Amino acid sequence: MAGYRKLGRTSSQRKALLRNQVTNLLYHGKIVTTEAKAKEIRKIAEHMIAMAVREKDNYETVTVTAKVPQKDKDGKRVKEVVDGKKVTVFDTVDKEVRREAPSRLHARRQMNKMLYGITEVPSTTAGRRKGTKKVDIASKLFDEIAPKYENRKGGYTRIVKIGPRKGDAAMEVVIELV
Repeated sequence: MAGYRKLGRTSSQRKALLRNQVTNLLYHGKIVTTEAKAKEIRKIAEHMIAMAVREKDNYETVTVTAKVPQKDKDGKRVKEVVDGKKVTVFDTVDKEVRREAPSRLHARRQMNKMLYGITEVPSTTAGRRKGTKKVDIASKLFDEIAPKYENRKGGYTRIVKIGPRKGDAAMEVVIELV
């Protein structure tokens, strides 16, 4: 008996399908899919959320001194001439930076191995690069999703049947974060 459902696909297609659906589940909070796919998605998503809950507070905040280039009113770097060469002028600034523990870093890398990157495109400037931003789903897991489930011992997703699909009568379900 197999440990997973094959979903009528090759291993690479199956892996891509599950990665895509898990990413969208964690990004949107719920998706509509077939029952067999939802049961496979649930395994992966629950594992990701459990990792995020376990490593949620496993970091320390460190103050770092950084060199930042000075900018003029137009947003261009300020340059001065030193020994006949143009050199950028820098300011020193103290920044607060999160330093992750090794176990949290490992969890983040495991998540990124399974999740796809998402690029948000605003509807007003659709089709243009300006205004787009990359969403880090692993950070969303640590910062938004994990705090909701810190007192819960599993069961982070819910599958609700919504009836057979019209074309092939496959049972459709909504899988959502509880």
